[in-house]
Amino acid sequence: MPDKLKSRDEIASLADQARQDGKTIVFTNGCFDLLHRGHVHVLRQARASGDLLIVGINSDRSVRSIKGATRPILPEIDRVELIAAMEMVDYVVLFDEPDPYQLIAVIKPRVLAKGGDWGGEKIIGADIVERDGGRVTVIPYLKGHSTTALIERIRKQNG
Repeated sequence: MPDKLKSRDEIASLADQARQDGKTIVFTNGCFDLLHRGHVHVLRQARASGDLLIVGINSDRSVRSIKGATRPILPEIDRVELIAAMEMVDYVVLFDEPDPYQLIAVIKPRVLAKGGDWGGEKIIGADIVERDGGRVTVIPYLKGHSTTALIERIRKQNG
């Protein structure tokens, strides 16, 4: 397991310490199934929004509940390894729920960053972040760079 992977309790403690140190905590999340340029773009922009980037990653069970029985393509340990290997990511944490609401409540980030494929009113946890004086950042979507588009392209090429 990568050193950047933390349990929910560990990430809560690390977030508390970062806040005490005056650091701006940024949180983003996703399935990160088949890593692509759009993911890298969102992570870079999210990291530029603060001092510490925590990435929530849906567990295999969570991905299946959202995307269906054929997903994820990559198991959670592979997805964790890929995201943790990125220099802009400080910590990763897996979550089993369909959405990261409970995790956001534990971390209490100052900035909640999401890719532009999400409308501001649909961003899970925005109420928590804004209630504590934080902000939601919607990172512009890179058209054509999504896992679903990538899977469809592969399917078409392989008949």
